[in-house]
Amino acid sequence: MAPHEIRLIGDPVLRQPAADVADVDGALVRLTDDMFTTMYEAAGIGLAAPQVGVQRRLFVYDHGQGTGVILNPRIVESDGEWTFEEGCLSIPELSWEIVRPKQIHLVGVDLDGNEVSIEADELEARLFQHELDHLDGVLLVDHLDEDQQRDARRVLREMTMARVEAAGSGPSGGGLRLP
Repeated sequence: MAPHEIRLIGDPVLRQPAADVADVDGALVRLTDDMFTTMYEAAGIGLAAPQVGVQRRLFVYDHGQGTGVILNPRIVESDGEWTFEEGCLSIPELSWEIVRPKQIHLVGVDLDGNEVSIEADELEARLFQHELDHLDGVLLVDHLDEDQQRDARRVLREMTMARVEAAGSGPSGGGLRLP
């Protein structure tokens, strides 16, 4: 199982909506195994396929109370509000207080082709919403207000310049990272 490079903010693949998964084959299973390895090495709890440059609607997760792979996920219900400091492996070292629905009902398919239906609350709900955003080409910074976005752009420019100067190359790093 080889880890993949996690794509960072600024990479155009992160802004493209992912295509549905039509077939599960050995290559897809290997990809999800590799995604778990990548996620664990990055100390994340979720990782969406676009974050490793694969434009397919799937994500892997492990939030400490369960692991899984969800193909073609969608939220069919949501309720409440929950504010929580949220980070992203594709935007390393930064996090913001983000308001999202507190509870969701997520449906999709697992690697065996079985229907998945999960009633999620708080952290698990946030994790699923965050990864679904990645599948739709939405990044954490899109949830910020105008002033926060301006500050985030400045900090990200400074971090990118420092990383380029230190490494002599472009940025690298990817899924949900919660402080």
